[in-house]
Amino acid sequence: MRYVSTRGSAPVLSFEEALLTGLARDGGLYVPETIPTLGTDELREMATMSYEDVAFRVMKPFVGDTFSDDEFKALIAKAYAGFNHTVRAPLVQLEQGHFLLELFHGPTLAFKDFAMQLIGHMFQAVLSRKGERVTIVGATSGDTGSAAIEAFRGLDNVDVFILFPHGRVSEVQRRQMTTPSESNVHALALDGDFDDCQARLKDMFNDHDFRDGVQLAGVNSINWGRVLAQVVYYFTAGLAMGALDRKVSFTVPTGNFGDIFAGYIAREMGLPIADLVVATNQNDILHRCLTTGGYHKGEVHASISPSMDIQVSSNFERALYFAYGQDSDAINALMGDLAKGGFDVGDNALRDLQNTYKSGRVSEEETRETIKTFYADTNELLCPHSAIGVRVGAALRDPATPMITLATAHPAKFPDAVEAATGQRPPLPDHMADLFDREERVTRVPNDLEALKDIIKGGIAQ
Repeated sequence: MRYVSTRGSAPVLSFEEALLTGLARDGGLYVPETIPTLGTDELREMATMSYEDVAFRVMKPFVGDTFSDDEFKALIAKAYAGFNHTVRAPLVQLEQGHFLLELFHGPTLAFKDFAMQLIGHMFQAVLSRKGERVTIVGATSGDTGSAAIEAFRGLDNVDVFILFPHGRVSEVQRRQMTTPSESNVHALALDGDFDDCQARLKDMFNDHDFRDGVQLAGVNSINWGRVLAQVVYYFTAGLAMGALDRKVSFTVPTGNFGDIFAGYIAREMGLPIADLVVATNQNDILHRCLTTGGYHKGEVHASISPSMDIQVSSNFERALYFAYGQDSDAINALMGDLAKGGFDVGDNALRDLQNTYKSGRVSEEETRETIKTFYADTNELLCPHSAIGVRVGAALRDPATPMITLATAHPAKFPDAVEAATGQRPPLPDHMADLFDREERVTRVPNDLEALKDIIKGGIAQ
């Protein structure tokens, strides 16, 4: 399996190289040169497998010879051993034909654990074998950072620096990033919003002298390994809902487009998916683009669903690449226009996107109302992001087709919003019960590239 950049001029890489590289050197995102498919007989076998066995079957064609079969199976087993549900990603029925896929049973209570726990073990295996050390820098709107710190804390071959927008994540999210004591992990509170964090991250990757000097690697959803690991739960959920005999649909609350793009890959691999529905909050650039074709950056408005407070969705570049027939010149032109404020999708590509994805937008008041209503009707506490997905999924689902909405975080990660809507304050699970008693360790940083580079180089030296 070979990986190519969406922008066409970076080296073609193996899976191992793409995993460690993250962002391509031409500024693009790596995608597989071809997408392998699974036949009906293989899907039928997978329908009775454990989550770990499905993960091996789905991901192995993309991984190639980076790991032997036995080594890769062992890495997968270690990645999910710490999840507190035996099926890893259970389904819960909300109403007739509408199901919730609970993706918050990992160590940091968010869907990011499915990819990050595995990536941590893959990084450590590859780097130990090569005798190398890397510096991981990530940008987070809340959940990626805590999942990355949890996955890499204490590892011998990695230094981790996570940028998060100061004052724009929940207190639980912040403390998950700032309370680990291991010296190889660092939480950096940046003065700005998530798009600023993401922009500075890309600036560092595009500064090749700095990138090479600190052996920079990325684990944001720009890293193909992140998307690949998330493909798995589409298969386990879809097959559990009878996707061998009928199509199923998925609704995904998303800001950076990685989780919904994983669904696209699952469909291309042969999973019978009817609709892939994008659910956005008031920062609705994805919904606006899929509706009108215009992708124009606006102001980011803080919300009770902070992980979706984004105007520049990095993984949307991958979706555009396939919508434009893998035309790298077209993607380069669009990304050049984006740097100036935005672009308009061409008619043929927009038609392809609209045939692939549906979308909906949910206001702050509608989010609160959904949390309240579904708790009253089903006794299910939803985090604000999951509530956005549930509302859009309920509105757009075909009654003849099962709808699976992805619950992306545990409600206890957003206790203030959930309590305000329902009067119930969701407790943290036992392994996090003392989170608010732990000492925080965080560095406040300016929205300045040179200052950030100095802080990172100084942190590595310690």
